[in-house]
Amino acid sequence: MDPVDFADFADLVLRDAEVVDGTGAPSYRADVAVKDGRIVSIVKEAAAAGCQRPRARREMDVEGLVLAPGFIDMHAHSDLALLRDPDHSAKVAQGVTLEVIGQDGLSYAPVDDRTLEEVRRAITGWNGPGDDIDVDWRSVGEYLDRLDHGFDGRGIAVNAAYLIPQGTVRALVVGWEDREATPEELDRMRQVVAEGMEQGAVGMSSGLTYTPGMYASDAELTELCRVVAAHGGYWCPHHRSYGAGALQAYEEVVTLARTAGCPLHLAHATLNFAPNKGRAPELLALLDDALAAGADITLDTYPYTPGCTTLAALLPSWAGEGGPDALLARLADETVAERIRHDLEVTGSDGCHGVPVEWDTVEISGVTDPALAEYVGRTVRECADRRGEAPWTTARRLLVEDRLGTTVLQHVGHEENVREIMRHRVHTGGSDGVLQGARPHPRAYGTFPRYLGRYVRELGVLSLEECVAHLTGRPAARLRLPDRGVVREGYRADLVLFDPATVAPGATFEQPRALPTGIPYVLIDGRFVIEDGRRTDVLAGRAVRRA
Repeated sequence: MDPVDFADFADLVLRDAEVVDGTGAPSYRADVAVKDGRIVSIVKEAAAAGCQRPRARREMDVEGLVLAPGFIDMHAHSDLALLRDPDHSAKVAQGVTLEVIGQDGLSYAPVDDRTLEEVRRAITGWNGPGDDIDVDWRSVGEYLDRLDHGFDGRGIAVNAAYLIPQGTVRALVVGWEDREATPEELDRMRQVVAEGMEQGAVGMSSGLTYTPGMYASDAELTELCRVVAAHGGYWCPHHRSYGAGALQAYEEVVTLARTAGCPLHLAHATLNFAPNKGRAPELLALLDDALAAGADITLDTYPYTPGCTTLAALLPSWAGEGGPDALLARLADETVAERIRHDLEVTGSDGCHGVPVEWDTVEISGVTDPALAEYVGRTVRECADRRGEAPWTTARRLLVEDRLGTTVLQHVGHEENVREIMRHRVHTGGSDGVLQGARPHPRAYGTFPRYLGRYVRELGVLSLEECVAHLTGRPAARLRLPDRGVVREGYRADLVLFDPATVAPGATFEQPRALPTGIPYVLIDGRFVIEDGRRTDVLAGRAVRRA
């Protein structure tokens, strides 16, 4: 018998898959063929129809598994993790094939030498100190090039798109002072944002409860958003309050984006703290009115009630003016520290969303100094009680001794709000996953299987087809990716195969780094990064630049 010539065959055929294609349309059974990193053929109901089935060098029977586009994490904090950890199973094992980084207005490009060190210290709690990474870039384009290169030129674990961090831009041009930008500084910030967009960023993020981005006026933000819109990007704000002034803060960014003519994507869009219990319908009505009037709005959420941030982020904004060193100096001053305590515990600081802090809801999730490990896993109040001191005394001690690197979970969310918002037609999924700390929020390792397991299979909040569209096709449309996010011929073969009957997160608050179950296969660019439930050594990820 003559040898078979595979020259015109596909590289891979996935036979009898239950395809959930990312559009929200009903699922269908099909053979899906992949060649050179793209989907080249989809033959529906191939076995039943008795038609010519696609052939490939490798053919897999995947009956019983759902084939979907790879999940897109619309809010990730893997800015350094992608360069630190070639395995990156936190995201790969969930079926994530693309992360959007540069979130909350603070990241590592564009910078100069001064700004780089300031930003490193400000977000140590998100990404670690960063002294293990050779930061050989300064511009957005150079950072994206570094992601392309990855590990020895082989790439990174998953694809990554980048948002220009508005707080970093302000630190670069204005510094960490709470003041209006001069006309010359505003011109320079516009130029820096334009350069970042031209170099491939997909938009701009803001952290309007984080210094120094929170010092920007609406007029300043509007001008920067106009630049983003002119280059085809979107604005992704962490707005000024998720607590006492949440609905007003949502209205502010909706109005601002419409004034600027800029598409808007609301970061981790939820309503937290006691004043907002059951108020999700009011937020959704605000968004529906804006959408009906022609606004371009999307949002992301994670499927959990607790939030996650740094302990320093809870402090009033005036305390952080001047940067990390200035904040530490204020904490060391007894008189100034008392003012900070009063703002936190009595007034309700802007860093804590205008709500007086409740120390029994603030759980220490990670520290950078190993000598402080005893605090991890306990609330600030529990730690204070063990030491026989006031909670603020304990919190202040942690801030100073850990050099602002402490991360916390805030148990302030409401399940009914989470469910209402995830049903909305402009909703997408984002983990907001911080990978640092001894006990990080389990959303970093569990967001996407939790959507599929708890909110689809167990609770029926979303249908399977709806949920997959929220995690794939809809975010790809927001990112303006012309060939990702849908199972379609000609599209990139970034794919996930999961068992709808068993898919579930392994991560819990007690074991936050446990990997999920029910996701045996994940492909990026047609190559297996998860195979038979195990991480391969494939590094198929690259920087995804604005189309």
